Amino acid sequence: MVRGKGMSGAGSLFRETHLVAREEIAPGAFVLWRFALAMEAELLRGLREVTTAAPFRNMVTPGGYRMSVAMTNCGALGWVTDRGGYRYDAVDPESGKQWPAMPAAFGGLAASATAEAGFGEFRPDACLINRYEPGTKLSLHQDKDERDFTQPIVSVSLGIPAIFVFGGFARGEKTQRVPLKHGDVVVWGGPARLRYHGLLTLKEDEHPLLGRMRVNLTFRKAG
Repeated sequence: MVRGKGMSGAGSLFRETHLVAREEIAPGAFVLWRFALAMEAELLRGLREVTTAAPFRNMVTPGGYRMSVAMTNCGALGWVTDRGGYRYDAVDPESGKQWPAMPAAFGGLAASATAEAGFGEFRPDACLINRYEPGTKLSLHQDKDERDFTQPIVSVSLGIPAIFVFGGFARGEKTQRVPLKHGDVVVWGGPARLRYHGLLTLKEDEHPLLGRMRVNLTFRKAG
């Protein structure tokens, strides 16, 4: 585990006294423990703004299965699924309008996290927002609907704890379990970009600010 001060530039969003605990869980994959806490108020404010404009919804998979995890998006592109397939779209299919703009705090955090993890400049154009409640989970999958796999993924945990599962390049390969709490950020790219990952079933819990839920912000360069 490496401890150090936040990076300059994008990292200047964070207090100079904010110590970063960074752990490499695989080549090209890092956990930045409690990294998002320095911007907690701004992130939660942005979350409220986005979900007011584009409320959470349970999308339907191409096979007709209604997902248990509720989701929405912000940014130039949003990830959607329906009977037509998985894809990114500039328009919210429920409202017929463009997705809400990505709050400045969201983009700033994503850029700071990738810099702290040692990646180059990162300007996400999509932020998928998932809402998990106790009893829900996310099966192992790859993020491969994006056009450019050279760009990293940034995942921000807010709310109740969860167990992040990080695997290999095939579904059946060995996985590791990473406990995540409010404010933790996972960044993976380069040799880790197409690793399988998911989330174990959430246990009953309650967070003082978000209640009985976990909210995950996943930043991507999709277009």
